[in-house]
Amino acid sequence: MSTFEISRRDLFLASSAMAGGLAMPQLMTTTADAAVPQSDAKTPGFKRFKLGDFEITTLLDGLRPGDGPHPTFGANQTPETVAQLMKANFLPETKTVNGFAPVLVNTGSELVLFDTGFGAGGRENGLGQLEANMKAAGYTPDQVSIVVITHMHGDHIGGLMNGETPGFANARYVAGQVEYDYWTDPARTGTPAENGAKSVSAKVKPLGEKTTFIKAGDSVVSGITSEAAYGHTPGHMIFHIESAGKHLVLTADTANHYVASLQRPDWEVAFDTDKAMGAATRKKVFDMIATDKVPFIGYHMPFPAVGYAEKQEMGYRFVPVTYQFDV
Repeated sequence: MSTFEISRRDLFLASSAMAGGLAMPQLMTTTADAAVPQSDAKTPGFKRFKLGDFEITTLLDGLRPGDGPHPTFGANQTPETVAQLMKANFLPETKTVNGFAPVLVNTGSELVLFDTGFGAGGRENGLGQLEANMKAAGYTPDQVSIVVITHMHGDHIGGLMNGETPGFANARYVAGQVEYDYWTDPARTGTPAENGAKSVSAKVKPLGEKTTFIKAGDSVVSGITSEAAYGHTPGHMIFHIESAGKHLVLTADTANHYVASLQRPDWEVAFDTDKAMGAATRKKVFDMIATDKVPFIGYHMPFPAVGYAEKQEMGYRFVPVTYQFDV
């Protein structure tokens, strides 16, 4: 009898024994023996892709769970109406998770950072992760050559300063003149905007000598151009990124929730300084994005915060990017 035949016979006998419950102990594995401890390793907090000759990296500054989305979103609607839309989109009806996504653009000659997250002040709440995720992505804050501020809410300017020290030691800064003038106007004192004005005084003013204040339509560098998107704040701006025939829009806080603000752009957003203007701006910006079929990065879109907007009857559907930039 050949070796092959012996092996085949032995395997047959072993299989028969196991089928009859007669397998030897060393052949059996218990559920406990097979258990694998769950990992507490964090999901990577960056996403990198190419846009023409530019390299784009989105960076997660953190996630903030909370109640909602009503009344933060849709205060001009009933709670039931907002809950119904969430349910239709497979989302919790009374809970949300808000993400924060600054963006790095490497043009080949400049490393441009858009917005700075919460900074050190957010870390006790699991936020302020920009620096850590920037390092995970292969960059350090001192490599940033330009910091662009889309608007001056705390979750966008918090990382500008680490106490008395600039968070980006070798950077120059770009911000909107209209935005800066609003927050530094003494008229903010005694209004709901007073705390925001104090934050601007602490985070933006110390960098004034290194800051270029621009108007809507101005360029930051070749291939990066600003556009007015007022309403969320009086000087809120979006930015067009263009390289080698490719086009992407950084929408910042034009839309703050990928369902509530996009599918229902008329719904009020508590964070918008001028709610009617904010709604009009959402429709204008996302009409353009949907019509031109260009990708966008939204600061509060689901991380990695990159997608497309598809026109619907009442608004727009957020379509996350998958492998479009990988082929």
